[in-house]
Amino acid sequence: MRRGKKPVFSPANSRHNADTLDKKPGARSQNREVRSEKPEGRDGMEKERQRAKTFRDLIVWRKAHELVIEIYRLTPAFPKSEMFGLAQQIRRAAVSIPANIAEGFVRRGKADKVRSMNIAESSLEECRYYLILVPDLGYGQTDRLITTIEEVSKMLNAYERAILASDY
Repeated sequence: MRRGKKPVFSPANSRHNADTLDKKPGARSQNREVRSEKPEGRDGMEKERQRAKTFRDLIVWRKAHELVIEIYRLTPAFPKSEMFGLAQQIRRAAVSIPANIAEGFVRRGKADKVRSMNIAESSLEECRYYLILVPDLGYGQTDRLITTIEEVSKMLNAYERAILASDY
């Protein structure tokens, strides 16, 4: 919970709403809108995490989007001979990452959601290779972008595991 804000009580965010009162302890609620995740914060206290309403609410999508922007800033420095070669390939691979995360967000079933995340992971690995190649060809430094790729990869794997563990 953020500092300075009082928790708001309503039946919709209560852990003991009418949906859960009739059930045995440990039983899962069928009403997914009521369910909220409570990850542990840095200080050991639970913090409320709001369920994403759109793909833009996903931290992994935001980070992947930042990666695309940074790649678009890198590629104009490539030689003109690469504008329809490596520059185009790395841009397409990068754009595919957040695009597939967005597509997977609206999919209904676990299998479809995970399939979209796998495609995003494949594009991420393709992009990783291009970022290894760029400095080898003398077209620029990509250390910071490779670090971002690693962050997105970890987040994407965690998101995929969360999808698989969820009660969709």
